[in-house]
Amino acid sequence: MNMKDLRLRAGKRAEEIAVELGVAVSTVRNWDQLKTAPRMTPVGLQKLMRVYNCTFDELVKAEMEAEDASA
Repeated sequence: MNMKDLRLRAGKRAEEIAVELGVAVSTVRNWDQLKTAPRMTPVGLQKLMRVYNCTFDELVKAEMEAEDASA
């Protein structure tokens, strides 16, 4: 499962995620396309998990997939 899968499972568009997290839509799209992985503080990660409605383990797996794809 990658970031796009998490977003779709949460039933949200990239624009909605961007607004809720205070990031650019292009940032969310880069996460979706496995170009980059989210880089946030612990508080930001907690908010990301709430917005994506996912567990920490799911988020870590999604980020690892993005890192593997961009390497």
